[in-house]
Amino acid sequence: MSSTNEIRKGVVIRHQNDLFVVVEFQHINPGKGAAFVRTRMKSLAAGKVVEITYKVGESVDIVEVEFQTMQYLYKNGANYVFMNMNDYEQVEMNGDLIGDEAKYLKEGIEVIVGLFEEVPVSVQLPKKITYKVVEAPPAVKGDSASGNVTKEITLDNGLKIQAPIFIKEGEEILVNIETGEYSARA
Repeated sequence: MSSTNEIRKGVVIRHQNDLFVVVEFQHINPGKGAAFVRTRMKSLAAGKVVEITYKVGESVDIVEVEFQTMQYLYKNGANYVFMNMNDYEQVEMNGDLIGDEAKYLKEGIEVIVGLFEEVPVSVQLPKKITYKVVEAPPAVKGDSASGNVTKEITLDNGLKIQAPIFIKEGEEILVNIETGEYSARA
């Protein structure tokens, strides 16, 4: 048995004889009363999402998950396909388990996939990912006078972000996936 302090996104918990993967969690310490952990978890068997609240210090049954480096290949309907680079075996993962981070996936990127009994349950992306700029409007003369000016650009995976006005089409940039913002030129 583990403590509620070990609850993180992607952790698999056995709750009422069913396995759930943590999709979201929040440690809450109210001014009055005991601290607790609020979780949103998805059932691996039924696919339903439930919200469960645990008291801090309460025992939870966290199941061991194996982590492997895999390469993202393509999207197949609502699922995402990853390939183990050692044995070239492919696994599909439901987009609900990946969540908002799915918009940062691009073909060929290496990620860490959490597997429970050979079933993918979580994905960890690198903190910064390199993308090629496929569409960037030209800078307008005089824009830089007002300080930190940005423009909307389109990246090679279709993602649109704000970037400094000096970024041009064809350049490669780094995007911080935690904030979803431009980080630097690659």
